[in-house]
Amino acid sequence: MSKWAGLVAALLIAAGVATPAYAAEPAASVTDVQVTGPVAQRFNLVVLGDGYTAAEQPKFFADVQRHVSTLWSLEPFKSYRSYFNVYAVSIASPESGVDCDPDLASPRKDTPLNMGFWGGCTAASVQRLLTVDDDAAQRYADLVPGTTRANRQILALANSGTYGGAGGTYATASGGNALSALISPHELGHSLGGLDDEYDYYARNVPGGAYEGGEPGSIHHTVLTTRQLRDQHAKWYRWLGEPSESGGTIGRFEGGLYTQTGVWRPSEHSMMKTLGYAFDQVGRERMTQRISAKVPLLGGGTPAGTIGADRVVWVRPMHPVSHRLDVTWTLDGVKLRGSDSLDLRQAHVKPGKHTLTATVADPTPFVRDPAVRPAATRTWTVDTSVTTPPTGGPAVVASTPTAAPVGGHDVVYVETGEPTGSVPQVRWALDGKPAGSGPDFALGESRGTHRLTATTGGTTLTWTVDAAGPTTTAELPPAKDNVFHGSFTMRLTASDGMPEFRVDGDGWHKYYGWPTDPNAPYLFTPRGTEIDGLAYGNLGSGGLTVSPFADRTSGYGRHRIEYRSIDAAGNTGPTRSFVVTLLP
Repeated sequence: MSKWAGLVAALLIAAGVATPAYAAEPAASVTDVQVTGPVAQRFNLVVLGDGYTAAEQPKFFADVQRHVSTLWSLEPFKSYRSYFNVYAVSIASPESGVDCDPDLASPRKDTPLNMGFWGGCTAASVQRLLTVDDDAAQRYADLVPGTTRANRQILALANSGTYGGAGGTYATASGGNALSALISPHELGHSLGGLDDEYDYYARNVPGGAYEGGEPGSIHHTVLTTRQLRDQHAKWYRWLGEPSESGGTIGRFEGGLYTQTGVWRPSEHSMMKTLGYAFDQVGRERMTQRISAKVPLLGGGTPAGTIGADRVVWVRPMHPVSHRLDVTWTLDGVKLRGSDSLDLRQAHVKPGKHTLTATVADPTPFVRDPAVRPAATRTWTVDTSVTTPPTGGPAVVASTPTAAPVGGHDVVYVETGEPTGSVPQVRWALDGKPAGSGPDFALGESRGTHRLTATTGGTTLTWTVDAAGPTTTAELPPAKDNVFHGSFTMRLTASDGMPEFRVDGDGWHKYYGWPTDPNAPYLFTPRGTEIDGLAYGNLGSGGLTVSPFADRTSGYGRHRIEYRSIDAAGNTGPTRSFVVTLLP
């Protein structure tokens, strides 16, 4: 949908979309959905609702929660959710719904953000292009204190069950469509990651032509051969041959940028091609880079400048939930031992002036290109003639939020004050048993619910550890030995979180019910069911959505379907499976 984003301004003008007077706009309230740190040190996702009346605000918050929980089940949002603050801006709309929903003959609605399908009710556009009045969206986003255009991303949800969205300066999505919670990460791929669509069509039911340009600027499209990618160290050469996170193998697959031939993408399918799949490694690397660039990896600690050698020096790195950032200290190029703090008194610094450097780097396996690996440095001049007065500070200045459960594999942290004469000890206990000391604690493979505590300077913090992976049940129609004729349905229900499934070992795909009815089970047929130009439930190609123009083989025969769920705390439940046989 990135191509649409460039049309938004022109379409709004062409549609004659009027910006409502600021004084006449309905009042709005801000709700903290997730706050992990100061606004200035986080990437702030501001979710706006449009077309939700005062009575429909509970529906808006339910839509927000579903969209956010889906984000946390997808990488790299899952590993870096602690880099995000999330705020919901609740606006009571005079009317319910949005413009031109579902077609151009549908009525216009009086709504604060003036959202509308068809590119703002433009006949030359397409139905699923869902636009928003940018000026109004920015004004309402300004209600979140401290956020600016530079440190926030707007996601505008329309009160609609029609499929649609857009990506660009802002992202939009319909709030109530079965696929709507999967539109958001796709559009953030555009808005935040600068990723392009991998569709081989622009308008549904209209095949794309042949790509005729040079090497695309897109990081995940190319005209080069696999050998040229390797020989030239170009594009995704570092990932070639590896199992794709979205199924299959990273390689070279024809089609993308709205064309059928002449250009190639890394994976057979991924989130930028088909909603429901994960980002493949190429997209995940870019998203990791862009999320990390929105926050200061080294956000606090001892200010850079001249310091004495008689003190403790501090850095405050960011805290991904999945792993620790690496902190490396060097004095005049010689490596020293330290973590978030370094006691220079133990370094035996020689008289004179020296250069001390702290480097914070993210060791994530999501990034292979050293040029984009997230990192930050801070440098001090150490002057042994400088005397440092002793200073202290509060026992705890920041920590992993305690209000919500942490996942069974999270890294939980506590930041203490920064005294110059000592390093406060943080002692951890799991279910009352001592579990170590240090500024953070990596949870392990335990299952169930646990109690984690951190004690320092007379202060004790407590977290509930949710290490219970959600269970998933599958419901099939009654049939002997799961032998079906012509078609069969599957309903997945999770005890917590969002279910996903895969067919015959292909990529994991989010379960959303049926595209036109989230309460209906998923329908599998040998060649799929066409809805708005796409085939769903096609057992001839992994059982998932494919291009309407691809050659689809028959899906008759035996198939193995695996299923599981991922909850909002990041826990992945057990994988179960069943085998079906589909006969004519």
